[in-house]
Amino acid sequence: MASKKAGARDEDVTGFTEEERAAMKERAAETKAAARRGAKADGTADVLAKIAEMPESDRLIAERVHAIVTTSAPHLAPRTWYGMPAYAKDGKVLCFFQAAQKFGARYATLGFNDVARLDEGAMWPTAFALIELTAAEEARIAALVTRAAS
Repeated sequence: MASKKAGARDEDVTGFTEEERAAMKERAAETKAAARRGAKADGTADVLAKIAEMPESDRLIAERVHAIVTTSAPHLAPRTWYGMPAYAKDGKVLCFFQAAQKFGARYATLGFNDVARLDEGAMWPTAFALIELTAAEEARIAALVTRAAS
């Protein structure tokens, strides 16, 4: 019998969840496709296709996030990352959108990786829960993306 590791989820203590395995398979396929197309290929069509596949609640938020990111930081390269929309700077994913449905979460997430310039002292947020987008949230996302991409 497998022992329970610290921090392991109750539903699966022996490995990755089904959703995590699917995301890893998507990432492997993305890497292979990118190698065939070349590093400079525009991934906008892939991002828009992934957004179109999402349930309506996630899709509406993802469409707005995509528009905000591409307007606020047009130099970022859209691409998919673990099957979700992402935006890269110099080949490294700077920020990404994760649909709530992806891992059965109650909210979508806008996340930033360490290449983002969001440093604020010794601690700062790197992911934000998104339930709906009002003008205030859209303005905050635009400011975060602009700052992160600078």
